[in-house]
Amino acid sequence: MKEKEMIFGIRAVIEAAEAGKDIDKVLVKRELSGELFKELQEVLRRYEIPMQKVPVERIDRITRKNHQGVIAFTSAVTYQKLDQIVPFLYEQGKIPFIVVLDGVTDVRNFGAIARTCEVAGADAIVIPARGSVSVNADAIKTSAGALHLIPVCRENNLKEAVVFLKNSGIKVVAATEKAAKNYTETDLSVPVAILMGSEDEGVSPEILRICDELIKIPQFGSIQSLNVSVAAGVMVYEVIRQRKLK
Repeated sequence: MKEKEMIFGIRAVIEAAEAGKDIDKVLVKRELSGELFKELQEVLRRYEIPMQKVPVERIDRITRKNHQGVIAFTSAVTYQKLDQIVPFLYEQGKIPFIVVLDGVTDVRNFGAIARTCEVAGADAIVIPARGSVSVNADAIKTSAGALHLIPVCRENNLKEAVVFLKNSGIKVVAATEKAAKNYTETDLSVPVAILMGSEDEGVSPEILRICDELIKIPQFGSIQSLNVSVAAGVMVYEVIRQRKLK
């Protein structure tokens, strides 16, 4: 990661957060303590910025600058709020079409998904604040600039975000190999959120339990799963196909 995408030092990170800078996450050395560190923790809690305690050696590998045991990774985009996006879509007379990513960590996959979503006219992408990809320069490049065009909502609690979508009249459909029904056998022409999981773990069980429907993409070969960006493309264009028919 380029150093211009990072902020070094406790005070600098505090000031960046207070100024409204979009920060993906903050790495803090495990041994850090003191009043200024307490202030940093409070600011990060207030602005819902993820913090991870790591060995100082990890930070030293990232930069040789005087980091004071703290590095913040900035976002290449301004994150949107899901609870603001959804009412706006309804006000505009749209049928909401959201893509939710649970645990997708590969930047190239994320960029490819964002590109497909933007081309297909999806309204927003939702990612969790923890255990997810960051919107950095590599993601922007892989998305061919789509991440500058499609809203990205970073939510602290993905389960709560899914519940919010359901309560907003949006059908939440998860793509999973555990499903009995094929993806063409459910109505995706209604307000819908397509939920995709990571390639290794899939959608987390606690999220699967609260989804409205589980669907799968049929597989006929020996390999157990599709690349998540390819699977997302199949799902996204099934929504478009069904809506065109109606």
